[in-house]
Amino acid sequence: MKFKEIKKLSEKDLKKKMKELKMGLVKSKTGVAKQGSSRTKEIRKIIARIHTFNNLKGIKTQTKRGVEQNK
Repeated sequence: MKFKEIKKLSEKDLKKKMKELKMGLVKSKTGVAKQGSSRTKEIRKIIARIHTFNNLKGIKTQTKRGVEQNK
């Protein structure tokens, strides 16, 4: 997912996409021994892009502890 595509998403869609990516990251980590880590790296980069976009826009994101904060 490119930065241009992230810009087009609404805040609700960004949160939904972030949940999907985090679940995909967990699933890809379990399959790393079989497939390699290229998919894991790709997912982590997309998550970082979304966090960067959220920081630029001042959108609140959830942390691991479930507390929302403005990054």
